[in-house]
Amino acid sequence: MLSGLARAAVVGLLAVGLAACGSSDRESGGQGAGVPTQGYYKVGRPYVVSGVRYTPAVDYDYDETGIASWYGPGFHGRQTANGEIYDQHDMTAAHPTLPMPTMVRVTNLENGRTIELRINDRGPFKNGRIIDVSRRGAELLGFLGQGIAKVRVQVMEEESRQMAAIAQGGRIAQAGDLANAAPSQVDQVTAAPVDTVAAAPIEPATPAPPVVRSGSQDLGTTGSPAPVYPRPSGEVTQVAVAPSSLFIQAGAFSQQSNALDLAQRLTTYGSPSVSQTDVNGQLFWRVRLGPLRDVAEADAVLTALIYDGFQQSRVVVD
Repeated sequence: MLSGLARAAVVGLLAVGLAACGSSDRESGGQGAGVPTQGYYKVGRPYVVSGVRYTPAVDYDYDETGIASWYGPGFHGRQTANGEIYDQHDMTAAHPTLPMPTMVRVTNLENGRTIELRINDRGPFKNGRIIDVSRRGAELLGFLGQGIAKVRVQVMEEESRQMAAIAQGGRIAQAGDLANAAPSQVDQVTAAPVDTVAAAPIEPATPAPPVVRSGSQDLGTTGSPAPVYPRPSGEVTQVAVAPSSLFIQAGAFSQQSNALDLAQRLTTYGSPSVSQTDVNGQLFWRVRLGPLRDVAEADAVLTALIYDGFQQSRVVVD
């Protein structure tokens, strides 16, 4: 937990730092009129939003926890980061670094609801948010009204590899792929204006655009050939979830000495803990602050850490 002095400091920083960054901030495209509804495969170059650097890469082992938000009305019908037309009633989501398209399994750690979603956009760019799901995704996961939820996001490797192969004409993306870009080529992306998430009545799902079939080839609404990706099942499964808490993970190291050094530097924020964990057979020492009372406190602590230069800090659920 935070000390009184640190809490007062981060509350002040929260008011300033979050004023220009909302849960729906993203790499937004233009209006969707006249563009194809089927997107293209994209990993993308490293880019910067509000001083934070994001490095897109293929990662079939991706399995993270954090806070999810949702977006819809302000972006419905607009172009996504990979050229699709965003449909808030579709089973899609935005992620800062995963390739587009990628299939992910998202589990609401508060109620155990699990669904499949297809990544086709970039975002969210609010510190502490791990994924921005569509309006339909939030509805099925059960957090449409509250706006945010503690979630686990896992890449579905087989489906994601199939998507990559189809979108790239047979070339399967390899883990670790990313665009080669010099520091001077890093994209500077301006965050979108704050878009407040509010509860609203559930609307019927909008039917998918009609597909004209000609032999074995699918033709999109523009009449041009379009790849046919594996699609999320649309089913909601229920899994058992245990009570969880929020933490800020400031770093993870293969050397304990490095973790202890970082923990010492974080004592002004509270009482950091250092613990060992196994990640795919490799041992790491992770440095965390918490448990924290709620998302508001987690946002405040994270904002303060990033402001002070601890850019790798993130919210985790455990």
